[in-house]
Amino acid sequence: MSDSAASERGSVRVVGTAHVSHESVEEVERVIEEEEPDAVAVELDEGRYRQMKGETPDDIDPKDLLRGSMAFQFLAYWLLSYVQTRLGEKFDIQPGADMLAAVETAEALGIEVALVDRNIQVTIQRFWTRMGILEKLRLVGGLALGVADGYTIGAALGGFVGVFAGIAAEAVAGPFLVVPPTLSSAILTAALSVLASVVEVVAIALAAALVGAAVLGTLLRLTEPEGTDVEELDMAELMDQDVVSVMMDEFRRFSPNGAEALIDERDAYLAHGIHALRMQGKDVVAVIGAGHREGVEAYLENPDSLPPMESLTGRAEKRFSLFKAVGVLITLGFLVFFALLVMAGVSNLVLLKVFAAWFLFNGIFAGGLAYAAGARPQSALVGGLVAWLTSLNPLLAPGWFAGYVELRYTKVSISDISTLNALLSDEERPVRDLFADMLDVPLFKLIAIVAVTNLGSFVASILFPFVVLPFVSGFDSVDAVTAAMRAGIQNSIDLLTSLA
Repeated sequence: MSDSAASERGSVRVVGTAHVSHESVEEVERVIEEEEPDAVAVELDEGRYRQMKGETPDDIDPKDLLRGSMAFQFLAYWLLSYVQTRLGEKFDIQPGADMLAAVETAEALGIEVALVDRNIQVTIQRFWTRMGILEKLRLVGGLALGVADGYTIGAALGGFVGVFAGIAAEAVAGPFLVVPPTLSSAILTAALSVLASVVEVVAIALAAALVGAAVLGTLLRLTEPEGTDVEELDMAELMDQDVVSVMMDEFRRFSPNGAEALIDERDAYLAHGIHALRMQGKDVVAVIGAGHREGVEAYLENPDSLPPMESLTGRAEKRFSLFKAVGVLITLGFLVFFALLVMAGVSNLVLLKVFAAWFLFNGIFAGGLAYAAGARPQSALVGGLVAWLTSLNPLLAPGWFAGYVELRYTKVSISDISTLNALLSDEERPVRDLFADMLDVPLFKLIAIVAVTNLGSFVASILFPFVVLPFVSGFDSVDAVTAAMRAGIQNSIDLLTSLA
């Protein structure tokens, strides 16, 4: 807690709290009763305040989770909520009890309550947008480490990638490790060839799983912030300003861009609100998290250093998105591919067969994964039917369509996050059972359906030229496809030359 900071018209007393501390609750109540200020400023926005007071329904608008990167922003919010919930369990207190105590004490004394924090959705959106790719991977990896150890995660991802890589390799040149004998029966020879390819795909997947466990597992362990184990934290340490500063510095090293939105910008936003109350001639008790105290006090001592409020509000826009760039490249590749087939003189019937194969392969992959994730048949069917559109327009992700249909049968709520946190807190539950239980939670199920449907369409787009196209009538091998591409390029050059 800081000393009173005098101003020209009013005064401010800042109380730095831990959001999961009984001591903080008692200190907040005591300071407000002693000071009897004109206003109590709390680190809450309107939505969190109304939720805390029970004035809004528990439901959230799940359609927000289907827009753009909102699903990933949800993961970021979930991770922050999970950490706070773990702290609350350790110290046997509801997270946010300090803010609730400030509100209830002020209202009991007839003191004005000022909500001076930024809207949580704006904060999370800016937090996610500002982070780089590596920071996002580390953040999601941190959440994944709450489910399983790094080596298990690496093995699972490696095996997943290995399966698709193996299928593509077999389609292009397989079988190449286990060469089956040539028998008198063409059917038996083909069957042995397929069996050999399956064995090789399994072998590639296992090898990729081992590599993933070794590489990704080690990276996750090395990049995991030190000293962040909830069980090792002590409340006295959480309230110690030096330790808080160390924790803030550690978070900046973990995610420097994320810290700007989550800490620095909110320091300025909080200070704006508190300073405005002070300039109205009010004596203020400001109840904020200990991690914000130093930054807020610095701004209050030098208000001229505050950045413009306009720079702290609104949605942050990212100039470049790797995922959108990849989507655009796939679209261009798809259009160029068909254009070259046309220029190569491929018949309309073959083009129609290629498109039909593209439609079916994308649909089966996307719809099949959606169904495997727990989507209803109607949702999986819709996701599969529109999957091919992803290649034409990366902004039309099939997962959105599957998600919208699923919302007709699924009700999600904020309480789902608490359910997920409770599941993750059970460290003795097997990973398979844990994941199955998480899929029973409506909010997680919705996100999973959207994610795997989009993933299925993306993977199908990558595999199609190698796995399906060589078997379309008119092409008997990958070499035939390549030859058609070369012919299309040459004919295009000849056409341009003749027009020049």
